[in-house]
Amino acid sequence: MTRSIRAMPEAQKKALHRARWLEVIWIAVLGSIVAAIYFAVGSSQAMKTAWIEDLLSFVPPIAFLVGSWIEGWKPNRRFPLGYIRVTSIAYLISAVSLGGVGIFLIVDSSIALFKQEHPTIGSVELFGTTIWFGWVMIAALAYSVVMPVIFGHLKMKPAKILHDKTLYADAMMNKADWMTGLAGIVGILGIGMGWWWADAVAAIVIALDVLHDGFKHTGAAIRDLSDEMPRTIEDKEFDPLIEEVQNTFNALPWVRESRLRLREEGRFLTGTIYVVAHENGGTPERVEAAEAELLDLHWRIHDISIMPRTEIAESVTIEGADDGTLPLRSGARRRPVG
Repeated sequence: MTRSIRAMPEAQKKALHRARWLEVIWIAVLGSIVAAIYFAVGSSQAMKTAWIEDLLSFVPPIAFLVGSWIEGWKPNRRFPLGYIRVTSIAYLISAVSLGGVGIFLIVDSSIALFKQEHPTIGSVELFGTTIWFGWVMIAALAYSVVMPVIFGHLKMKPAKILHDKTLYADAMMNKADWMTGLAGIVGILGIGMGWWWADAVAAIVIALDVLHDGFKHTGAAIRDLSDEMPRTIEDKEFDPLIEEVQNTFNALPWVRESRLRLREEGRFLTGTIYVVAHENGGTPERVEAAEAELLDLHWRIHDISIMPRTEIAESVTIEGADDGTLPLRSGARRRPVG
């Protein structure tokens, strides 16, 4: 049984509307940040790296806006299950772009460090006064820190309400942007003090932060698309909904034994329950009623199918799995792999 994606509760609809407007406004603000950094880059490797990172910051909000738009398209003959998984694809695109650019920035900054390039910062005349251009750079970096942190906090609440990992990753990147700005400012001050290496080292620190974000979110996105059991939005533990669905179903009087398989598709959960019913218990009417009850448990449960079985195999734990993983049980025979 499947729930319509347009049946989201009012709180989630409002959160989605707010998140879209936040991302639209953020894109405009980000454009002003990119312009400010661009005109203050000079010969600084750290400023160049910060500018490229800010350019990269366009990817998550655009991916979120496009993904949340496509997500609402109606199912058709080519896509009978709809487009709910598109937000997982948007999450993967954002994460891979982060990781790829992070590697590029590390290599580029390391080359500048090994070549022992000595960047110089001159002076500029503003309103009839000659000032060191480094102060202009620092002012641009300070501006690039304050606004992302503000928007990061604003996006966090709707990200959790919607369980949207693309929006959550974007918010976390914004909130962590102070590290980029601080590293850039240290690099600029280092040049002013005659430490030629400070600029390249600051750039590498910024690039490592980008790479860390990319690596972490790429892993989470790949696991989602590989049908791992759903996790919380922070990706620290299994989603409590798994146990809630299992306990609710097992409490039905006609259920003797069951095995739940859930997967995460974008912000929604879909899955199958294999069940061994008591004698004459698993009638079509009871199965349909149980599916409807499970869909009503939470708005994120989008599709659930109950599959009657005569028996369910014993639990199997995957060798080498993390301690936090759940045991797997199979309600159907499998074809050998390989």
